Amino acid sequence: MPDPLKYNKKFDELNEEEKKLLEINKKSIADFVEQSSSISDVNYATRNAHAKTYAVAKGIFWVDKNIPEWVQPFFDKDHFDLIIRFSNAQLKIKNSRKDIPAYGFAIQIKDEKGGLLANYPLVNFPLFPINSVSTFLKLFTAINRSYIKKGSHLFSIAGHMIKIIPSVLTGSFIKNTIKLFQKRNDFLLSFDYYSVGAYRLGDYMIKIKLEPQTVDRNIGKKQNIKKALKNYFHTTDFMADVFIQFCYDLKDQPINKLNVEWKNSPYLKIGEVRINKDSLLDTRACSNELVSFNPFESKAIFQPVGKIQKLRDEAYKVSLQTRRKINKLLHGKGTDL
Repeated sequence: MPDPLKYNKKFDELNEEEKKLLEINKKSIADFVEQSSSISDVNYATRNAHAKTYAVAKGIFWVDKNIPEWVQPFFDKDHFDLIIRFSNAQLKIKNSRKDIPAYGFAIQIKDEKGGLLANYPLVNFPLFPINSVSTFLKLFTAINRSYIKKGSHLFSIAGHMIKIIPSVLTGSFIKNTIKLFQKRNDFLLSFDYYSVGAYRLGDYMIKIKLEPQTVDRNIGKKQNIKKALKNYFHTTDFMADVFIQFCYDLKDQPINKLNVEWKNSPYLKIGEVRINKDSLLDTRACSNELVSFNPFESKAIFQPVGKIQKLRDEAYKVSLQTRRKINKLLHGKGTDL
């Protein structure tokens, strides 16, 4: 294989129109979070995406002993402590037994002193349907406003949705949509999880894949997901292999084209995530809901790459600042979530 391409900040740069739309979007995010408790009918402010928490757990990342020598400097210990959050991608929390199968597996990696090394919000669908930053910002803003004003802006949402149709008609997107549909009733822990966008690994750029080991897809089919996860971790350890792909050629591994899979870049196993049984934390505790999985809080050498990824930086910050302001007031009154 050739040498991987090196990171360049030009991959992240927004134009002036995109920056203006981002400011509008940030205002809609703050407004959404401020009203999120009434939107979801809960007693705390929720996230602006992946609002529903199924479980939070402690875990360990064990580094593979056979990783290439040139990758080893990024993994200077044999294991790292993790905080993991399982979630659903919907903006509104619904108390239903069955949710749409849009799941999150967010990982926070700690150093030996308990400080933050990296955040990786992984999801169970490897692609993103929008490549245009402007289209994404306009759509996301319209969706936020629709929730805030209870059904308004539906025509605006429909107009922006039409614009993304060409992006979801790629072979990669159709294949993965069919695969997700076939697994729609499967247990959350039986899915593979992906970084979707690219991340830095020092000077290089990678994508991440987490692949569970021997998890029965039929677990918990007659239970809600929270209860199924609780029962699973009461009796069973969870293990998953972690792989990365390197960017060698922008034609085969595009950074700002998220609706296609990377090709001609083999997966390299770098380690294993393990969650021991009885490692779940109390999701009702306000301190756990306040945990941030913003990937831009990671060390610089592990941060996201790309324009769509760059939008997440500002979105996470606004959402987190607003949530913390509201939830710390609740926490000060002794309120659990």
